[in-house]
Order: sequence, then structure tokens, then C-alpha cells
Amino acid sequence: MLKYEDLQEGQELPPLVKPAVTKVQLVKYAGASGDFNPLHTDDEFAQGIGMPGVIAHGMLVMGFLGEYVNSLAGVTAVITNIRMRFGAITRPGDEITCSAVIRNLYEEEGKRFASLELYAQKAAEKVVGSGKAILQFF
Repeated sequence: MLKYEDLQEGQELPPLVKPAVTKVQLVKYAGASGDFNPLHTDDEFAQGIGMPGVIAHGMLVMGFLGEYVNSLAGVTAVITNIRMRFGAITRPGDEITCSAVIRNLYEEEGKRFASLELYAQKAAEKVVGSGKAILQFF
């Protein structure tokens, strides 16, 4: 659980490592999201359009980052803003590590905030998603 008083600009926060993405997970996510593009569920289709096989939904990776930021906020903060950009593709077998660095600590109108830089990586130097989030502390 993060405490505002313990945070420092430039501080790296503990990561969240997600288990390797599976094809079953992609099918379940397709059902949950309503995104049934065969690029995410049908290897033959994906290969037919030049991909090595199925790829994960970008929003699945964003969901991983959202889960991570929510775990950081815990009961001491709320997420007031989160955004993400996609980088590389995520495939079944990729283990995603979510991490964050505190970029800025500030106060506005008596409220305390932490601005985070977010990363989702499948290997060193292989960023599949990056973004920013703002936490407001109680």
C-alpha cells in the first residue's frame, strides 16, 4: 500500500508480473469485451494476414496496467486519470510485467497527487504498452 509521505520523485514502484498470456485467455477476453476479431482467436486467420499467429487485444494489456495501478492505489488513493499507448504486440506465451515510476508529486487545493509513468513489458526493452496515471491520495 502506497503512502504519499513515503514517495519520492523518480522512485520505481514494485512491479506486477502477470502470468503468460494464453489462447484461452484471449478467447475469454473476446467474449468479455465483445471484440471477436479473428486476429485474436484464430491462428490461421492471423497468419493469413502476415502475423506469426494470434495476438492479444491491446485493451487486455491496458487492463493489466489498470489492475496494476488499482493495486498501487489500494485504499490510500484513487485513480483520477489513466491513459496508455500501445507499443509492440503481445502473443500467447508472453509474460507481462507492469511497472511504474513516480514522475511528479504535487498538491492542488489541499489535495495530494502522484503522477506515474507506466510500462508494460514482455522482455527487457520490449515495451508493449506505456502510459500515465494520476493518483489522488486521501
